This record gives sequence, structure tokens and C-alpha cells, in this order.
Amino acid sequence: MAAPAQLFDLAAQRQQGAGPIASPTSTPNGIAAVVAAQRLQQFRLHYDSDERMLWAQFDYTGRPCFSPQVLNESQQVQRLVRDLSLAATGAGEEPPLRYLVLGSKVPGIWNLGGDLELFATLIRRRDRAELTRYAHLCCEVGYTNATLYQLPVITVSLVQGDALGGGFEAAMSSNLVIAERSAKFGLPEVLFNLFPGMGAYTFMARRIAPGLAERMILSGEIFTAEKLHEIGLIDVLAPDGAGVETLYDAIGRGGKRHQTHVALRTARRLVNPLGFEEMARIAELWVDAAFKLEESDLKKMLRLASAQDRRRERLQPT
Repeated sequence: MAAPAQLFDLAAQRQQGAGPIASPTSTPNGIAAVVAAQRLQQFRLHYDSDERMLWAQFDYTGRPCFSPQVLNESQQVQRLVRDLSLAATGAGEEPPLRYLVLGSKVPGIWNLGGDLELFATLIRRRDRAELTRYAHLCCEVGYTNATLYQLPVITVSLVQGDALGGGFEAAMSSNLVIAERSAKFGLPEVLFNLFPGMGAYTFMARRIAPGLAERMILSGEIFTAEKLHEIGLIDVLAPDGAGVETLYDAIGRGGKRHQTHVALRTARRLVNPLGFEEMARIAELWVDAAFKLEESDLKKMLRLASAQDRRRERLQPT
């Protein structure tokens, strides 16, 4: 594994195809060309010009988790949405995007959470600064996904596989959450004496009662998509294999429900504002707790990371 300082060289990584878009053409082919020009290794991008929708699907080169590279490329996608939208507005053109959809190309897996191997490495090195940096980066990605620079672009999590730990947190950060019935969700951090500190409480407590959110966090259980739909954490439940069709039905083709979704998101912010400071302070509590873990806890963490690797390896062609 590369040194943490190399892993977190954000300035360098942001130069990989992430420059500002000076004058994107207003034609669908022009927008599609800008999208295709993005040099990403952890995502597949696709622009649906009919629905003005950008698809960003996880396509991990390694462990299906939020590695620093996945986080940096997540920010690159978010900046792409911002730059396309602001450039069009500045030119007096129709906004090119209504929806940003987060999905996965990996069968059975949406995202399995934080980079557990990196956590263990930084904790053993007593490198509080780098672990805090990672935690804040996770918060930046989740907060931006929830607010998206105040643009009239709705974020959607289309979960067609397991979303665990930080993957669960990321799914909950979207404005609209759609999941297929077979998808599983869970927060396993309690199994190695930690808690999910990069958005779980923040986003769950804005959808369900805080007491119920706490019980779920402390349980370490795996939950079905159907259960989470019943309690209000998932907005739309889709039959297996029909997630994409259900998504299009939910948003209303031709932008039929877009203004409704934007207005509801605005109303939600007025009733229950979301602030980055809240997320950052909880993440710092998480770092404090992480540095109190014992070696036995770190070994449990690494066993879970190995299990994540095995899941990914089983999907590789032989």
C-alpha cells in the first residue's frame, strides 16, 4: 500500500481530467462529449440527454469501498455537475442536468464502506492528521451529494446490491433513495467497537426518529431493503432487476416530477437544515474513538476487509 501522504495527494489527483469547463456546448452531443472526456478509473459515466441525467456508476479497480481514489473521483463527478450547470446558467442556456444517479456496475455490491485497511494502518501509526483528513473528505463527499452546491439537480442512490458501513451512509446522503428488494444494508462498525461517523446519524436522523437510528447503529444487524422502505429510509422499493425502470418511473419521464423533487428538497432543508460543521464534528468524534481501539479490534477490522476482498475476487473472471 502507498503511504498515506501519497494516497491523499488531493491536489494532484484533482488534475486528472478535472479541470473547469470553460464553455460546454448546449447540445446533447456536446454534453455527452464532455462527460466522456472525464478520465475516471473508479466510475463509469453516462449522460442521458432525454432526461438530462448523469449516471455515475461505481466500477472499482480494487476493494469495493471508499478508498481515497474513489472519494477523489466522487468529488470530480460532483465538480463536473457543478461546472456544467454553472456554465450553462452563465450562458443563458437551459440547465443540462436534472438528476445525478449513483449506481454500481459490480453485481451484488453497491459499496461496502470505508477503507478498513487504511484505517488500521493509520491507527497503528498513530497518524491522527491523516485519519482526520480521510474522515473530513468522506463528509465533504456526503454533504455535497446531499446539497450539490444548491443547484436544482437531484441526487439519486440506485442501490442494486449491498450498501454497508460508509456505503450505507453514502446511499442515505442522496435526495432520493431507490433500492431493489434483494439489496442489503448494514452498519457493522459496532462489531469492531466503533461507530459510523461520516454521515450515518446525520442522514438517518433526518429521515427517521433519532432513537430508531441509534438502535440500528448499535445493532450491527443487516437490514433488507423492504424493512428500510417500511420505516422510511428508502423512498422507493424496486423489484429485483427493475431498478432502472423503477427509477425512471419515480422521477417521471420528461422531467415531470423534477420541480416537485427540487421543491421538496428545499422544504426539507428549511425544516431540518443540514450543516457541514455537524458532520465534521461527528467525524472528529469518530477519529477520537478510533484511536482508542485495541489491537484485537483492529484485527476484526482487517478480517472484515479481507472478506470484502473475497467478495470482489469471486466476481472476477477466471
